[in-house]
Amino acid sequence: MEMSSLQKKLIKIGTRGSALALAQAHETRQRMMDAHGLPEEAFEVVVIKTTGDKIQDRPLSEAGGKGLFTKEIEEALLDGTIDLAVHSTKDMPTVLPEGLALTTYLPREDVRDAFLSPKAARVEDLPQGAVVGSSSLRRQAQIKRLRPDIEVVMYRGNLQTRLRKLEEGVVDGTFLACAGLHRLGLEHLITSRADTEQFLPAVGQGAICIEVRENDAEIAKMLAPIHDAETETRVTVERAFLAEMDGSCRTPIGGLAVVEGERILFRGEVIKPDGSQTHRVEREGPISEARSIGEAAGKELYAKAGPDFLES
Repeated sequence: MEMSSLQKKLIKIGTRGSALALAQAHETRQRMMDAHGLPEEAFEVVVIKTTGDKIQDRPLSEAGGKGLFTKEIEEALLDGTIDLAVHSTKDMPTVLPEGLALTTYLPREDVRDAFLSPKAARVEDLPQGAVVGSSSLRRQAQIKRLRPDIEVVMYRGNLQTRLRKLEEGVVDGTFLACAGLHRLGLEHLITSRADTEQFLPAVGQGAICIEVRENDAEIAKMLAPIHDAETETRVTVERAFLAEMDGSCRTPIGGLAVVEGERILFRGEVIKPDGSQTHRVEREGPISEARSIGEAAGKELYAKAGPDFLES
């Protein structure tokens, strides 16, 4: 590939400023360097503070849900301040601003939730009335479903803040994504990995996605060699499912697609915030029908649960 024109131009990678977001941006940069034989100096990592980063005093669901971690970054992409944006797929709204597209996915990490606690090996083993911290409505509902006696508290802040609160004994346990801990070299902190049967992950969990301007052929060419097609297939199913559910941060929803050979197996669920009721769906089909499998699963689950369930 002719790279000389690209080498003359500094490639600006937009990201949030947390340790995990930076690790994801650096992984993206490294993969692009390796794919094209470019030096680190060919790239600039541009840190952008988002609305979601500024809100620490209340659940994000009350402040507007998904999009809070992407809005300012997408504005920088649209006005040309950055050339590409690196995101955690689970933070991405199902509808993107006009002119932008998710074109590239890095190979997906472990999708499971990690349980961290000095008190017990698993959440099931915590003492009666223990306190567990989580900022995720999905995890909160799943914990309550499994252990209604546990007190679940809202637990905002970046990964390091949450780890510190655990260390200080503010809570007896917490859940974080295995993927984030792996990417930060902190997997040694994991007490146990949650079974996806009980803790179905968030849509897109463990997947890094790259957002670009639709008409930027140069950047598209650069990203093509680092794209992982299987991750895209799985995330396509999950995001199509979420779009049909009209999923936001306000409803506890989990969804996971797995590729086996030429087929996709998908499971989805929606839970009452207090964990008292769950509706589930399972679908499978050929890889070529990824989007329609997700859409059909979302329509089926929406019909099962009904709008009242989803708005409660």
